[in-house]
Amino acid sequence: MKKDTSNALLIVKQLKKDYPNNDIALNSSSVFELLVATIMSAQTTDAHVNRVTEGLFKKYRTISDYAKTPLQELQQDLSSINFYNNKAKYIQIAAQMIIEHFNSKVPDTMEELITLPGVARKTANIILYNAYNKNEGIAVDTHVKRLSNRLGLSGHTDPVKIEKDLMAVIPQKEWGLFSHLMIIHGRQICNAKKPKHDQCTLFNLCPHPNP
Repeated sequence: MKKDTSNALLIVKQLKKDYPNNDIALNSSSVFELLVATIMSAQTTDAHVNRVTEGLFKKYRTISDYAKTPLQELQQDLSSINFYNNKAKYIQIAAQMIIEHFNSKVPDTMEELITLPGVARKTANIILYNAYNKNEGIAVDTHVKRLSNRLGLSGHTDPVKIEKDLMAVIPQKEWGLFSHLMIIHGRQICNAKKPKHDQCTLFNLCPHPNP
């Protein structure tokens, strides 16, 4: 499938115009809190994660708090989140690894971040862009995946392959922002079941809009 770079640039330009306020939806006040929230957000809405972290971040103030608390207690604190048992384990082990191997600082490279449990490329890209202002890749969540296919930017279903397709047509300086913009557009306009074609500023750029 041949990628249309000019079309991709028009999409980026339009989305930047549509959504000037495009900060990440997850609430956090530190890099580690962002890591915690991002791990929690897998198959869980950002709004739900924010409701849980409001109390969680008041209780657990430092990386050490997450590393030392009894796992069962942390699991209970995350119990309303999908797959909370595993996510609590990931967060605790990540905290321990960051203390032991990274001098209590969340690493700022892709290679190091993906050594942490619960952290694959998507999560690592979110941390790198939002915490360290680094564009090393494009975070592909369900919205980015859906819109990339609808807009003809990728014909793949695998997030890693989709990311490669997007990186080939989106300027690197826009990678982190592009993910934010696609997510916002996916939530507000181009939803999964009934996209709002009459409100979509990308309609004329869309090669095969869903009915």
